[in-house]
Amino acid sequence: MTDHGDSSGRWPVWAVALVIYPFAAGAAAVNLFFLFLMLQAIGLRALTPFEAIAGGVILGVPFAWVLGKWAHGMITQAEDDA
Repeated sequence: MTDHGDSSGRWPVWAVALVIYPFAAGAAAVNLFFLFLMLQAIGLRALTPFEAIAGGVILGVPFAWVLGKWAHGMITQAEDDA
């Protein structure tokens, strides 16, 4: 086992978030699309797939950052416990 001590060799949060971003943006786009399909019941229009993708690209940034911080914490905890 290697002692990491001062977190050397661990990926920074931004790198983890960058790897996760495509998945976060895709999930955000799908969820936006389906949310606005459901909101048609109260009179709002549905988003086009292109609008949903644009929204996913934008919302993917904060979602990836939050998920990256969570994943980084889980990785750190797992490495410290090992």
